[in-house]
Amino acid sequence: MATETVNLWEMYERLKHNFLFNNDIDSIHILLTLYDLEENISNICPKYMCIKVIKRRIKSKLRKRKDKELIANSIGTLILEEVDRLELSFYIDGYKQGYYNSKWVNILEERALYYYSIDEIYDKKSLFHYYSDYDDIKSIKEKVEEAISQVEKEEKSIEKRVCDYCDKTIKDKILSLNRYVDKQLTIDYNFYPLHIREEGCILTLKELNELYDIIVKTLTKGIIKIYKDAYWFGLNDKVLKRYI
Repeated sequence: MATETVNLWEMYERLKHNFLFNNDIDSIHILLTLYDLEENISNICPKYMCIKVIKRRIKSKLRKRKDKELIANSIGTLILEEVDRLELSFYIDGYKQGYYNSKWVNILEERALYYYSIDEIYDKKSLFHYYSDYDDIKSIKEKVEEAISQVEKEEKSIEKRVCDYCDKTIKDKILSLNRYVDKQLTIDYNFYPLHIREEGCILTLKELNELYDIIVKTLTKGIIKIYKDAYWFGLNDKVLKRYI
């Protein structure tokens, strides 16, 4: 049995690796199907918000440049797929960890039964997933997030995985950004006949490295939040699954 468990874990890891680093869409579909069949996990719904935050941070960093919008949009287009894949991968990890944390599931279930009857829980499609007016539920969510933050502070597991992924998938793209940014046609009215020239942003290597650092830091922060949100959803879903 132990060998079977290890082999299953290895298969999950290979599927995630193929999805993340080889852009193998079939791998993530297979992984989600296996989770649904073997572990009854099916409610995977990431929001894909990181790229918007990255673009906002880039524009803030380049606020003195006229082409800040062009650069931010180009970066967004360039790394969108990589960022979305990373979000999905960590959402799955966070959700699964929350779903199988019996300690917190039991605590949350006890409070759910305090506020709702078994029949009410049975009919619910969501529990405390999005918002709660109850202070004790808010306190549980805060404690769960604090526990995740403490582990991350000690181990830096999420940070290391994000940095490793970025180094392998997006760093070269960002450092080569000058080749990817769309060119714009401008008209110089000081000449007759009118002089039309092609313009595009030119960023120094130092500036490109600074942008890359911003992307990694922003992505790390966003992924940690995504992991926490997914963890909380996993806890809530497991409570509901106990009454199906």
